[in-house]
Amino acid sequence: MSKQTMMKKREQEKRRKFGMLIDLDRCTGCGSCMVACMSENNIPFRKDETDKLTSINWIRVFKLSNHKPFPETEICFLPMPCMHCQGKETGHTPCVSVCPVTATDYDSSTGIVSQIYSRCFGCRYCMVACPYHSRSFNWSDAVWPEGMEKMLNPQVSPRMRGVVEKCSFCYHRYQEARDKAHFEGRRNIAEEAYQTACTESCPAGAITFGDLNNPGHRIHQMVQPDLENGGRPKQKNVFRLLERLGTNPAVYYSSTRTWVRNMGDNRLLQENRQHTAAGSNLQDRRA
Repeated sequence: MSKQTMMKKREQEKRRKFGMLIDLDRCTGCGSCMVACMSENNIPFRKDETDKLTSINWIRVFKLSNHKPFPETEICFLPMPCMHCQGKETGHTPCVSVCPVTATDYDSSTGIVSQIYSRCFGCRYCMVACPYHSRSFNWSDAVWPEGMEKMLNPQVSPRMRGVVEKCSFCYHRYQEARDKAHFEGRRNIAEEAYQTACTESCPAGAITFGDLNNPGHRIHQMVQPDLENGGRPKQKNVFRLLERLGTNPAVYYSSTRTWVRNMGDNRLLQENRQHTAAGSNLQDRRA
C-alpha cells in the first residue's frame, strides 16, 4: 500500500459516513418504517393515497418475486429510502451534479445528501437524475386535519408547494446527538445516540444504522466496506442496488437468496447464469 493511499484511508476513517443495512430475509413488509418516517418528518398524506403520482413517501416498500410457479414461489420485500450516494468521486452524486442552484448537496463529513428546501425552485432535474426514484415533488401545500398540526415534529420544517423532498437519514437527530456530545465534552457520538426513525420502529430488527467508517459500529462489522473500492461490501450476502452504475450508495442490503441479490443489480436471465457460473469458478479456485 502506497503512502498516498494510506493517507487517503486515514482521512476517510476520520470522517463519518452514516449508512444503513437492511436485512431482506427479516423484512416482513409491514410498513412500520413508512409510518414512522411520515410521523417523524412531517410528511403530509392525501385523502386518496392510492394516487402514487401525488403521494409522498421518503421510504417505500416494494414487493419482489422470483416469478416461479407454486410451490417454488418466493416473495421478498425491499424497503427503499434515499441511497445517499457518494458517487464515483466524493460528492459526485447524480442528483447533486445536476442541481442548478445547489439545493441538494453531499456532506463529506457525514456522507449524507441534504435537501435545502428554501433554495429549491422545483425544476425536478434531480428526480430525473436519480436512478432509484427516491425523491418526491410537492404538487400542493400540506393540509392537516384539525388539531393534527399540534402533533408535528418541531425539529423538522414542513415543506411548501413546488419543492422536492427526500429521506434525510433523520438529520435533525444527528444534530441533536452532536450537540449533546459537544455539551458533555465528547468528540465521538455513541452509536445508539443517533438512530433513524425507521430503524427504531422496525419490529423485525431488519434495519441497522450507524457509521460505516467506525469499526466499533455494528453496520461496519456486518458490511465490512472496502474504502479503497468505493465502499463495496466484502461480506458475501451483502449488496447494493444498481452497483454497476458506480453511484456508491450508503444503503446496503443483505439476503441469503441468490435471486434477490441478482435482482438488486437488475441482472437479466443470461447475466444471472454467467454470474452464477463465475461465482462457482471462484469458489473452486479458493477450494
